[in-house]
Amino acid sequence: MRFEFYTAAAIVFGRGEVARVGELARPLGARALLVRDGDHLERAGTLPRVASSLGAAGIAFTEVRVRGEPDVEAVEAAVELARAARPELVIGLGGGSALDTAKAVAGLTPQPGTLLDHLEVVGRGQPLAAAPLPVVAIPTTAGTGAEVTQNAVIAVPERRFKASIRSPRLVPRLALVDPALTDSVPPDVTAATGLDALTQLIEPYVSCRAQPLTDGLALTGIRLVAGALERAFHDGADTAARDDLALAALLGGICLANAGLGAVHGFAAPLGASFPVPHGVACAALLPYVMRANVAALRAGAGPDHALRRYAEIGALLAGPRPNATEDVDAGIAWVAALVRALRIPPLGAYGVTPAAVPDLVARARQASSMRGNPIVLGDDALAAVLVAAL
Repeated sequence: MRFEFYTAAAIVFGRGEVARVGELARPLGARALLVRDGDHLERAGTLPRVASSLGAAGIAFTEVRVRGEPDVEAVEAAVELARAARPELVIGLGGGSALDTAKAVAGLTPQPGTLLDHLEVVGRGQPLAAAPLPVVAIPTTAGTGAEVTQNAVIAVPERRFKASIRSPRLVPRLALVDPALTDSVPPDVTAATGLDALTQLIEPYVSCRAQPLTDGLALTGIRLVAGALERAFHDGADTAARDDLALAALLGGICLANAGLGAVHGFAAPLGASFPVPHGVACAALLPYVMRANVAALRAGAGPDHALRRYAEIGALLAGPRPNATEDVDAGIAWVAALVRALRIPPLGAYGVTPAAVPDLVARARQASSMRGNPIVLGDDALAAVLVAAL
């Protein structure tokens, strides 16, 4: 048995803990670049609280606003600003887009080259030679787990692809997870990000890179999502459900960073780069169909038996144990499909994805690094059938 495990140097979790950001970040420096996303941070009072805490700790900051998912142009502009401001640390505040931008800027600012020098698949994939700036990651959604991952996902529009800068050195120095910051997230975003979190717990658990240190975290997170997601969707003021989802998302980030993902995320990269499909929606729409395709291939003897046993364990957690493992597997897939419907996730066709796009999406999904974690290699016909079913 061989494995590696990376996570944030410190994880602080709890309601109200965002008020401590200045105290916790001050050992990392006195000049910060604050990378944050939308207007909801002002409306919810989050940005003023963060600014006040930083000011009280003597941390001056320059602000970078993230609009939408980060692409090459936006990241390069933020890096240019960072090089002029000369921060000692980078603070990411917001959803996955803000946190990925923060990590990318922290990694690239000290490097002599360009973003494409370090981007996987569509770039040169070179390692980061200089030490990145330290990152403090403060998520305001419960989904991506980007506060504890070692990659930053960047869209490359001209290649119609999303790829990562990836290095253990990009793992944030501090992950500050305050579930109260997610209380104002609207139902549709709660649904999409929550199903992204569920995907990032299921895929690492069945991954061909699954390992002991992530297995228990994944099962715990799956149980948390099963009990909390619909509650938070229907009642955003259910603080216990919000807390459970924030913890599940954190666990999912740790799991994916160390055990990999699978075909759902393999598809999400080209889909999100070619169509206006939010990442969480893409994952949610695909998850039950990828589970079904993997299980069909495993039952046909094309992969390891232990992966089927893991799908049975997932099914028993989600839907309750059945008399035998086969029924557990099928019940789990049915439970996920029913949840996607209950949370009113649109099909991919609602975002302009058509059958004509399927062959190209399959070809580009095969290039995605996430595909390497899938428990079994799915053929082009099986992958195409997944996409068509999700339309």
